[in-house]
Amino acid sequence: MIYPSIDKLLNIVDSKYQLVHIAARRSKEMTKTEYFQIPISKYTSSKNIGRALEEVSEGLVNIKRGEELE
Repeated sequence: MIYPSIDKLLNIVDSKYQLVHIAARRSKEMTKTEYFQIPISKYTSSKNIGRALEEVSEGLVNIKRGEELE
């Protein structure tokens, strides 16, 4: 994975495991609802998992710190 950088993402999210969980949930949500927070043409990635990571790096996904994930 080249974009977004894992280092940049880990400055936003506490751990790699939490990042995977957040990206997977958002990716499934994109697939189910077909709702994207950025116009499709603006994404670098062609797959929803990459698009979810791009949204995390842009700060478009709310991340609750200090709470247990469902």
